[in-house]
Amino acid sequence: MSIDRQSTAPTLDEVAQAAGVSRSTASRAINGGDRVSPEAQAAVDAAVARLGYTPNRAARSLVTRRTGSVALVIPEPDGRVLADPFLAGTLRGVGHALDATDLQLVLLIARPGEHAGRIARYLKGGHVDGAIIASHHQGDELENAILAAHLPAVFIGRPAVEAESLVYVDVDNVAAARRATQRLVDAGRTRIATIAGPLDMSVGHDRLEGWRAALVHAGLDVKASADGDFTLTGGAIAMQRLLDDHPDLDAVFAASDLMAQGALRVLQSAGRTVPGDVSVIGFDDLGVAAATTPPLTTLRNPVEQMARTATNVLLDELEGRGRATRPILYPAELVERASV
Repeated sequence: MSIDRQSTAPTLDEVAQAAGVSRSTASRAINGGDRVSPEAQAAVDAAVARLGYTPNRAARSLVTRRTGSVALVIPEPDGRVLADPFLAGTLRGVGHALDATDLQLVLLIARPGEHAGRIARYLKGGHVDGAIIASHHQGDELENAILAAHLPAVFIGRPAVEAESLVYVDVDNVAAARRATQRLVDAGRTRIATIAGPLDMSVGHDRLEGWRAALVHAGLDVKASADGDFTLTGGAIAMQRLLDDHPDLDAVFAASDLMAQGALRVLQSAGRTVPGDVSVIGFDDLGVAAATTPPLTTLRNPVEQMARTATNVLLDELEGRGRATRPILYPAELVERASV
């Protein structure tokens, strides 16, 4: 019984026969390998077009050593990834940048209570062609995993490990926090507290440094600081601690809008008016700030733009268009609302 050739997909052997080359030459020509003459490449390309051949992705990976996928690494539990507007914006930005490519996005997040070594091992295992890393903490081992694997990667946020080969995209967090704190100084506030981000993250250190630098420049006290975790609950706990320790405070710079929202709720419960008794400034402007009572003055964090930029930097390296060697820093715009 004859086989209807129109009903079956063409094979690599058929492409090789149509092009007049060996099977191995056809495979290298299709999958981007070396040692293929221009004449053989042209013959194979013509045969592929004529037969309608679709390359086998698994075979291509054996030749090119490419997986056709990149990882977005967020070493946070899934509940945090879904609830945090910064992380949601990061995912949207990366996804939009990959829309025009054939690359598959692999999302790597932490399991509850796990050590991040699992993610580090995955990255070192050659499962992806490159990685974009956000919301990383000291102790995650991700920087060292990237360096050990020589894996193309871009961080969203300054890495904890300093190395020339670790490229990152970020907001100038020190300058932004200093600007927010100076806005409170200019409003006549003199007892300015901060709810800092996690101090096992570079962003936590940088925003704390900016707050401290502005107060030192103004000759004001820098003792009113409480650590938070970038969550609403963490902001509320830190705000209550600040009120207990510094009941005369008259302003708060919170290192995220979610923490500022938690602070507003505690201040309201304590009978403190905003901005009458206490001025509050947050950081992010990703939807939360406009919905608080009162609407929150904040710093706009261009997270989707940063995520797209980080992805494009990675794509440039993967496609051989060049490799970034310096960090890319964005300014954070101060958005005035009603909390100062």
